[in-house]
Amino acid sequence: MRILLLNEYFPPDTAATALMAATVVDELARHHQVTVLCGRPSYDPFERHPYYLLRRERHGSFVIERVGSSTFPRFRMRQRIWNYLSYISFAIPRALFIKTDVVVAMTDPPFQGIVGAFVAWFKRKPFVYNIRDLYPEMAVIGNIVQSSWWVRVWERLHLWALRRATCVIVLGDDTRERIVAKGLNPARIAVVRDGARIVQPVTSQDHPVTRKIRRDLPFVLLHAGNLGFYGAWDTIIKAAKLLDSENVGFVFVGEGALRSQLESACQGYSKVQFLPFRPPEEVPYVLAAGDLHLVTIKRGLEGVVVPSKFYSILAAGRPVLVLASEEADAARVVRRLGCGVVADPDDPVALAVAVRALARDPERVAKMGERALDAAREFARDKELQLFREIVEDVAGTRVKPVPALSERQAL
Repeated sequence: MRILLLNEYFPPDTAATALMAATVVDELARHHQVTVLCGRPSYDPFERHPYYLLRRERHGSFVIERVGSSTFPRFRMRQRIWNYLSYISFAIPRALFIKTDVVVAMTDPPFQGIVGAFVAWFKRKPFVYNIRDLYPEMAVIGNIVQSSWWVRVWERLHLWALRRATCVIVLGDDTRERIVAKGLNPARIAVVRDGARIVQPVTSQDHPVTRKIRRDLPFVLLHAGNLGFYGAWDTIIKAAKLLDSENVGFVFVGEGALRSQLESACQGYSKVQFLPFRPPEEVPYVLAAGDLHLVTIKRGLEGVVVPSKFYSILAAGRPVLVLASEEADAARVVRRLGCGVVADPDDPVALAVAVRALARDPERVAKMGERALDAAREFARDKELQLFREIVEDVAGTRVKPVPALSERQAL
């Protein structure tokens, strides 16, 4: 089967969608022919490409086609939008000439689903829409854009794309419920979580990276990831102020559109530290540095954004503090499996109380860490990727059904 995957970001870009797109492609390409249509690297890449209209790269069993999109720094909205538009203006014409049996689209740029639906419609091929973040809700609720006539047009086009999709793949039950509420058939919406690689977690805190993050503090609440528009940051800052006189550290490892704003708001807080992203090989030592990991979703964004780092935290054997409403998928998992705690995203006092209680109860923290490892096995990435592949195969009508065992054939 020939598969065309559309996403602006792909490694060496370091965006979460780039990394997950690469993971999905690795799984699909073990069984099928895959072409990735992406842009020139622009998202904090480790390398820069000179300008070209089109560049074709073969990586083992799949092909990457990079179109000549602009590569402006993404922290300015106008430049980011220009990157989006330049990518789409080159990607759509190219996509129409790539032979494929099924079109798969992710959500970079935010209107990629509409593009994927159009390409699939024009080519008369089935369409699989993998929603990483739900737009335009993400942009409006996150205060990235103001509600206006063009946002309403965007929503109508997105609804058309959802209805055009043969299957919509989402990251959690909360997103599925939001899409069902739009009037879509629940049978056409599948939940495939990102999951995590099951590896032996780092338990020692003696590594230099780990020590730099911890700064000899007895208890560290760690947020490792993008500091974007989706988090309940005001609540976190107020809670950090309440705990600043105690031996509890708040550490943020990462970048994002709001990092400078958050750093300014935390000036004078002695227990708050901001650090840059670490190279991929050091990530296990970053995860080991946190006694408790923070996953935050601003109220109203549950089902709109699903933090993919949640499963990596579980695989590291670390408990999670989910600062989100009870409806968020991560909150449901934590409640069900006992691998952390949930706090109100609008209540800094409740957050401070939860962190203080865990800082004083290392035995409870250790037990939640053990449950986190059990939870990670339930959502092992290999299983989730296999499910993703089988959905694509079913949509294209190419999935080979397993042959029943001899005893089953005799029973039949």
